[in-house]
Amino acid sequence: MAAGIVVVQQYQRMVVQRFGSYVGTQGPGLRLLIPILYHGTKVDLRERVTRVPTQKYITADNVVVDMDFVIYYRVMEEWADRAVLEVQNFEAAVINLAFATLRSVIGSLDLSTTLSERERIRDDVQVRMDEVTSRWGVKVSQVEINEVDPPVGVKAAMERQKSADAIRTAEITESEGQRQAAINVAEGEKQSAILKAEGQRQSEILQAEGDQQAAVLRAEGFSAALERIYTVASTVDARTMSLQYFDTLKSLGSSPSTKFIFPMEFTSMLTPFLGMGSMNQQDSGSGNNRPNSGNGSASDGETRN
Repeated sequence: MAAGIVVVQQYQRMVVQRFGSYVGTQGPGLRLLIPILYHGTKVDLRERVTRVPTQKYITADNVVVDMDFVIYYRVMEEWADRAVLEVQNFEAAVINLAFATLRSVIGSLDLSTTLSERERIRDDVQVRMDEVTSRWGVKVSQVEINEVDPPVGVKAAMERQKSADAIRTAEITESEGQRQAAINVAEGEKQSAILKAEGQRQSEILQAEGDQQAAVLRAEGFSAALERIYTVASTVDARTMSLQYFDTLKSLGSSPSTKFIFPMEFTSMLTPFLGMGSMNQQDSGSGNNRPNSGNGSASDGETRN
């Protein structure tokens, strides 16, 4: 640069001043500056990663915690002149601003929130830093909190609390499992009872339908038998029926009973046989009277006998 020849890299920009006044920003390439008249300052546009050392921070409930975090930031190309003209050392300014911003954020939160909401802390720090670093031409792209370390006594209490919470969660889970198991058993028994009742009902329905069909078939068979009997009986004469009655009387006579009850229709059934008997007697009587026709008195006497 003393000779007036300057090489600007691709990731750099050069802020040029003439007699101390800003005249422009030049891009990458070979640049010629007249010594004493012009002065150039290179600015690196690449993203920087700075790990902020562990510091002690006090929470809203007066608990001291140790924290360390990492900042990702870079100089914006369109604001490269600000990184030279607006701040003496923008890197040191960003780191010190990060300390102050994180203390402010942690001071507004209690310990439990600090330990559980790292993303919220990260976002708050990034937003607050952006509001300040923009005037330096610097953009804070990301803030990551590596570790939050509470005091030893607080850590032991937290471990006991975690152990108690784990035991409570295990007991709740076990009781929920037992309750769900009991519900499942009850549901199974209920479904089993329903299926058994349904099966019994279907069995009874089928049995009733079977009994009904059997009764219908028996009735139809009995009706057919009666129709057959009636058809056969309608062709039987009175004499045949009388013979059936005599056969029945024969069966009754062989039994030890001493009393018999006969329907009134029985005498009418015997009328043909009684008529046949009287006709036979008349025929025999007339045969006996023919040899003695010449002797009327003898015939009369025999007839009376």
